[in-house]
Amino acid sequence: MKPIVILFLFVGGIANSQNTMSLKADTTAPKATIAEAAWMTGHWKGEAFGGITEEIWSPPSAGSMMFVFRLIVDGEVNFYEIGHIREVDNTLAFELKHFDKELKGWEEKEEVQRFKLIKIANNRLYFDGFTFERLGHDEINIYGLIHQDDGSVAEVKFNYKRQ
Repeated sequence: MKPIVILFLFVGGIANSQNTMSLKADTTAPKATIAEAAWMTGHWKGEAFGGITEEIWSPPSAGSMMFVFRLIVDGEVNFYEIGHIREVDNTLAFELKHFDKELKGWEEKEEVQRFKLIKIANNRLYFDGFTFERLGHDEINIYGLIHQDDGSVAEVKFNYKRQ
């Protein structure tokens, strides 16, 4: 399975799934700094897509936090992501790229998956199609709108524990 993240733009403005939100293209993002995402710092492990998921987030520095992700299924790496949350125009952007187990990129060379900040509320960072939720110091959830093999879109929950 090759889950691909998709971005929804709704004519009516902000649309809600269970835990994710989507943003109208011309809506202005709220002011924010990378300090508001600092709680993501650390090494996190969970389960999704029939395997073990792992994310490592750096502390905030120079207006950004970088991360790496990998999915391990049946003892083998399925795919990686590399990305960051960074300050852009007085707000935050979540950006990433996908790679197979041999580090061959899924996106074209110049293509980056970009998700605009919608709001920050109640221990959550809402980006367009992704939500980062702090449950406590040692547990987080990440919700993402993911394109499925059958063409449908599902909100996938990644529950992570600090390592």
